[in-house]
Amino acid sequence: MSDAAMSQAETAPTAAEENLLDVRNLTKYFDLHGDLVSRLAGKHQLLKAVDDISFYIRKGETLGLVGESGCGKSTTGRLITRLIEPTSGEIDLHGEDLLSFSAQRMRETRKDIQLVFQDPYASLNPRKTIMHILSRPLDVHGLATNWHDKRERVLELLNLVGMGSEHIDRYPHEFSGGQRQRLAIARALSVNPELVIGDEPVSALDVSIQAQILNLFRELQEKFGLTYLFIAHDLSVIRHISDRVAVMYVGKIVEEGPVDVIFSEPLHPYTNALLAAVPEADPKKPPPRLTLSGEVATPIDPPPGCRLAGRCPLAKPVCAEVDPDLRGIDGDHRVACHVV
Repeated sequence: MSDAAMSQAETAPTAAEENLLDVRNLTKYFDLHGDLVSRLAGKHQLLKAVDDISFYIRKGETLGLVGESGCGKSTTGRLITRLIEPTSGEIDLHGEDLLSFSAQRMRETRKDIQLVFQDPYASLNPRKTIMHILSRPLDVHGLATNWHDKRERVLELLNLVGMGSEHIDRYPHEFSGGQRQRLAIARALSVNPELVIGDEPVSALDVSIQAQILNLFRELQEKFGLTYLFIAHDLSVIRHISDRVAVMYVGKIVEEGPVDVIFSEPLHPYTNALLAAVPEADPKKPPPRLTLSGEVATPIDPPPGCRLAGRCPLAKPVCAEVDPDLRGIDGDHRVACHVV
């Protein structure tokens, strides 16, 4: 190897250095032993909410996590922050496994990973003023030493999300849904995080307000170099904000790739069905190429094989017997399907 090539190899970043977050073989099983249905059935059952998923997020990019309600998207977000403890797997932030952290160190690390929740009406304490709500993270992480510094920081945060100083002493009930979500974003930014997890942060808002909040997310990402895991079930939202997309179905990631590839050349039948379900304004456009029938598979002790097999018109016998691996197709495009 030449000296120039050796020098380039030494300075080239490794995969772990390029990725802000690496999730490997992450699982979360909920024990239903105390559940009434389980007791009546006389057996020990597990709800496999997240079942052996792996993905990564590069620094400064947005990964959109999309799927039907109940597929495990929100649980994944809470596992990454350890608001819920995983059953198994690895969650690496800057190459360090978060699951090995003590409670104290994880509390300190949470300032690097912040959540914006779905419901802006429930995520803000109705008994506290905006000053108290936005300054509380500063107290928890020791980022402000006196009242004057905290107030200056809160005013700065309000300005960042397009709100004025007159809002600082008001209560959450005095704001609209869009304003509350802006306040929730301001709270997430108060501790200067690297990774922001948006758990369906616009699904409770009107369409016009959704666009404003999505644009705010983009502006803040460009300004501060933020990295996003953006969870949603609305494909138009995912397409607008994401760099890459991971499609989730009943606890499994079934397809992952760049946003333009997923929307223009989807490979997995479930991804095709999601795109086909989007309402089309043009009556002359041909009907969707693929539709699903039947009920969504249960995550409670699911049978072996692909969980879409019972609904998929392309399914083969092997689909009901062997769970397909998520394999590379081209570049960052990966799919878990026996018929592709």
